[in-house]
Amino acid sequence: VLAGDAVGIAAEPMTASEDFARFLTEVPGCFVFLGNGNSAPLHNPAYDFNDEGLLHGARFHAAVVRRRLAAGG
Repeated sequence: VLAGDAVGIAAEPMTASEDFARFLTEVPGCFVFLGNGNSAPLHNPAYDFNDEGLLHGARFHAAVVRRRLAAGG
């Protein structure tokens, strides 16, 4: 769905949160992190959400759904 410099692979697997880890015990899935720039860390008063990231996220998720449906899932 994405390629090149736009993709980073985590060195170690992670479950992201205890709640999400619980879902994965019931159904297969994955957690995706979508970058949003380097203005400041999340939950920091100086953080400035980059609205342009919404389009990339929407395109990514739409492509995942299209692939899943095309595969009969």
